[in-house]
Amino acid sequence: MINSQMPVFRLNAYHKGKGFVTIDSNDLKGKWVVLFFYPADFTFVCPTELADMSDHYEAFKKMGVEVISISTDTHFVHKAWADATETINQITYPMMADPCGKLCRELGVMIEEEGVALRGTFLFNPEGQLKVMEVHDNGIGRDAGELLRKVEAAQFVHDNPGDVCPAKWRAGKPTLKPGIELVGKI
Repeated sequence: MINSQMPVFRLNAYHKGKGFVTIDSNDLKGKWVVLFFYPADFTFVCPTELADMSDHYEAFKKMGVEVISISTDTHFVHKAWADATETINQITYPMMADPCGKLCRELGVMIEEEGVALRGTFLFNPEGQLKVMEVHDNGIGRDAGELLRKVEAAQFVHDNPGDVCPAKWRAGKPTLKPGIELVGKI
């Protein structure tokens, strides 16, 4: 799946301050995009992840990254969850609805027997190519801080062809330039 193109979609979303909006994949061209799938609204691990992403949202925006959370709930349920839950009411990124599960299926995160998504995170570059994907069992929450590090690395590699980022790389730290002189010496 890595380097495949972002699926084509046009889905409804709840976006605090803007109400109900439509998100079209064509409108995301030229942007870094994180599609952040979670199983369902009004659940247990999901609000902790969405709150963590919300806490890091400004950092993602400063990096030029649009974050979109997605579940198989409708946009109406997303609004009801925000209205009913203070934590979710703080979220300012779009909460997209995939009630038919089409996008979940296209990215391989649909649990057919349950009608919900696995915890899937997908980072697309401005050319629409998938550069990072991570899929978790639904009992395992994600860490938005680690995703930020992965985005930094993906953006560095995108902007610096020929360089690669070693394990635990952070912005400003040394990178590697693959070549025969490095074989067996790292």
